Amino acid sequence: MTPRSLILDVLSRLIYPMMLLAAVVILLRGHNEPGGGFIGGMVAVSATALLAVARGSDRAQRAMPMAPLPLAAGGVLLGLLSGLPGLFVAGAYMTHLWATVPLGFTEFKVSTVLAFDIGVFFAVWGALGGLCAEAIGIDEEARA
Repeated sequence: MTPRSLILDVLSRLIYPMMLLAAVVILLRGHNEPGGGFIGGMVAVSATALLAVARGSDRAQRAMPMAPLPLAAGGVLLGLLSGLPGLFVAGAYMTHLWATVPLGFTEFKVSTVLAFDIGVFFAVWGALGGLCAEAIGIDEEARA
């Protein structure tokens, strides 16, 4: 087994969830302002790479919501499906629709753009997060 830094191991337990929270904030902010699925996904990829370096590639892949390939494929599928409501309502694929959900104390804007961004987020995280973890795992095996 590759020796690991104790400090990095301990700090990664704190930093990883904060990075994922930041990724979600960037994702949600982006459906109305710059940012969104791709940048949020890249922050999640960075969190996965950090965990892979600190605690091992197997641990990093287990921390993802599902295996990398199904996560990426599900994200692509969600992105593709997000265009269907526009096809049926407005007559053109990827015509995006918006609605407002009242939450009592505020309102939350939802849209097919948000569904698309979530799909991009998962596609990027699954594909590149899995790639990073695998590449770090190859390096771990070479050093063992």
